[in-house]
Amino acid sequence: MAGSDTVAHGAGRTEEVLREHDTASRFRTDLGWWAWLIGGLSVALTLFQLFTGLFGSRASLVQGAIHLAGATSLIFLLYPASKRLPNRRGVPWYDVALSLAALGANLYIVVQYDWITGTQVRILGYSDLDHAVAVAGILLVLEATRRCVGLPIVIIAAVAILYGIFGNHSPVFPHRGRDWDTFAVETFFTARSIFGTPIQVSSTFIFLFLLFAVVLIRTNIGGFFNDLAFRATGRYAGGPAKAAVVASGLQGMVSVSSVANTVASGSFTIPIMKRAGFRPHVAAATEASASTGGQLMPPIMGAAAFIMAEYTGVPYREIIVLAVIPAVLYFVGVFLSVHFEAKRRGIRGLPPAELPKGRDLVRRLDLLLPLVVIVGLLLSGRTPANAALWGIAAALVLSFLRKDTRLSPAALVRVLEAGARTALPVIAACATAGIVAGTVTATGLGGKLAGGILELAQGSFLLVLLFTMVACLLLGMGLPTTANYVVTATVAAPILLNEFDVPLVAAHLFVFFFGILADITPPVCLAAYAGAGIAGANPMRSGVTALRIALVGFLVPFVFVLEPSILLVDADPLDLALTLVTVLVGMLALASGLAGHLVVRATALERILLVVGGAALIYPAVAVSVAGMAAMAVAVLLQVTRARTPRPPAGDDARPAAAPSPRSRG
Repeated sequence: MAGSDTVAHGAGRTEEVLREHDTASRFRTDLGWWAWLIGGLSVALTLFQLFTGLFGSRASLVQGAIHLAGATSLIFLLYPASKRLPNRRGVPWYDVALSLAALGANLYIVVQYDWITGTQVRILGYSDLDHAVAVAGILLVLEATRRCVGLPIVIIAAVAILYGIFGNHSPVFPHRGRDWDTFAVETFFTARSIFGTPIQVSSTFIFLFLLFAVVLIRTNIGGFFNDLAFRATGRYAGGPAKAAVVASGLQGMVSVSSVANTVASGSFTIPIMKRAGFRPHVAAATEASASTGGQLMPPIMGAAAFIMAEYTGVPYREIIVLAVIPAVLYFVGVFLSVHFEAKRRGIRGLPPAELPKGRDLVRRLDLLLPLVVIVGLLLSGRTPANAALWGIAAALVLSFLRKDTRLSPAALVRVLEAGARTALPVIAACATAGIVAGTVTATGLGGKLAGGILELAQGSFLLVLLFTMVACLLLGMGLPTTANYVVTATVAAPILLNEFDVPLVAAHLFVFFFGILADITPPVCLAAYAGAGIAGANPMRSGVTALRIALVGFLVPFVFVLEPSILLVDADPLDLALTLVTVLVGMLALASGLAGHLVVRATALERILLVVGGAALIYPAVAVSVAGMAAMAVAVLLQVTRARTPRPPAGDDARPAAAPSPRSRG
């Protein structure tokens, strides 16, 4: 009973942390009989997506309207207007009214499709009812997004709306402006704003991949990834932290939220890291850095890769291949930072006897089959929708092979319901981000911002990259993965494309990386705050430490913009190999310098030499790399010389520990 109470308490704490830091997790739990209605609507939305995935989508505006109608009506039933409201049973009448209004506003497009898209409306103009529905539809989308995604993206969208209407009064980047009625109908009744590319992709591809991730989670693939990571790295110095990095990278392949990934993995890995000797804020930062990087890992990449494919015209199957090396380099950087942190503090790994058994892992290798199926079909040329459907089918079949994952009819219904619930924040974010993207395009704001940044940077390419990075980090704070990519790709990517001839995919991956890394960039570092909640650590200290641990990875986007061969763009194999070796050596030097330990604990001079030398090695220029190698060589020589007369570590810098077995979680 004591063990059960501990597990229950841990699960309750995890849920509490998730609800505190992840707006998408603040849904109603005491629904009463409303749970049946909400469950039915959720299953209906999932079945609609499966049906159109199998038999073909409707017209893009109709497909998007049904998709958004189902999502917004569910959001008002599931998410309260404020987390401060009392947790009353059921759903209040006003949220029922808003749910019906959201359903009606979007289905109005389906019913009136011929009129809205016909020639008559261009001659006679929109009716008063059309205008009223459009205004209501926009406001309902914004309110639904505020409830399940958060306020930051709604503020950005509201500013975009004001700029679109009153641009003729704007003191900066003015334009001719538009009247409210015209703006409203163009925003809600066309495929250029709310129902633009983000919602179109969400209603065809993204939803199916989110359902695929839900089915995989039901087969307990997360536990398999944890065991695999501990088996591979647990015995080495700082093994539990290294296992957390590897496990989060693997789980990121099927995750769509940095915060959710941090809490799900961290509830298991953070306590083990703390027992091993890592300080609470370091354990929290390690998990947050790794879990955030999970959004960079193909094939799902936080669902933004699908929108990237539409924006760039590069097939999705190519994007997930091009993104592999940068994603792996990011995790190598985090891994090295954790390694040298463990070496500096004398933290050992787990005894081999306490690691998961290899034969147990072999018995569960079939859990990887759905991922093999989906990636294999994508690389063979199948559409993302087709690959996702086959991946879902493979995962469902595999679930029946084990008693603990076998789905009863009721459990299958719950999977369909969970698929819709998981997608709600993504759908709302796509719709609201579409408002921003549509306004930027319609007003020409992207080009004007590009001119402003170029003028500020005085034409310097490196300064433009730095300013673009800052803009992406600022815009990405508080925004979910998909939305921050839509905003940053619309505003920032054109600067790199149009002015400096940066390869198309490199420009989009650059802004995508930094939009994601905002989750561990103070002061708004949501993933780090979530990790701190589990670790019982200071949130801001955890955020700063997460930034230090991931700082090596922050340089990866600069590498592939300056040296596109990393993205396999016109890559010569020899040049690519040389670049990778140089970058990896530079990352090793930089990580050791930031951690303060290479062979032995580093002095201030050695840390400076390692950091400067590592950064220079990463920069793709021969002269700079040679200088960096020289600086690193001097630091290594000093380290080796001092290592010949080792000194015992002082204070709490030597805290050898043996972490509890990862198998103890059952």
